Amino acid sequence: MYSKEQASQLKQAFWTAFGQYIAPHLSAEGLRTNWVNYKTGIKNLHFKMQADKKSASIAIEMSHPDPGMQELMFEQFLEFKNILNASLNEEWEWQLHAQDENHKTVSRIVKTLPGVSIFKQEDWPELISFFKPRIIALDEFWSDAKDSFDTFK
Repeated sequence: MYSKEQASQLKQAFWTAFGQYIAPHLSAEGLRTNWVNYKTGIKNLHFKMQADKKSASIAIEMSHPDPGMQELMFEQFLEFKNILNASLNEEWEWQLHAQDENHKTVSRIVKTLPGVSIFKQEDWPELISFFKPRIIALDEFWSDAKDSFDTFK
């Protein structure tokens, strides 16, 4: 068991290592990108990568405080579902109006990797192999689709 401080340091070490590992990779538009804190340019729309002691996940998360607006964003993503799946080369789980870790209502499109821990350095290569191709694929998808989401700016 780790203290809060040790847990925080390990998490920070992982995300720093991941950021350094993926930093040389340019975005689909040829730009340097902060992959760990990816900016979509749309308020309340995030590409989130998370890892804890039991699993890791990557998600497109819609956190607009108005559930109706979340649903409109979600429906807009549904219009792009085939393109998104082709970009990701896999299907993700679609969740309309789910609860996040802070009990806030969010909608998300998510892929989870169970059975890994950010606190085990021996799992870090698997975590990096999970996150890297998916965040790059999300960026490629977003490069093509983002203009269709301008109404949500």
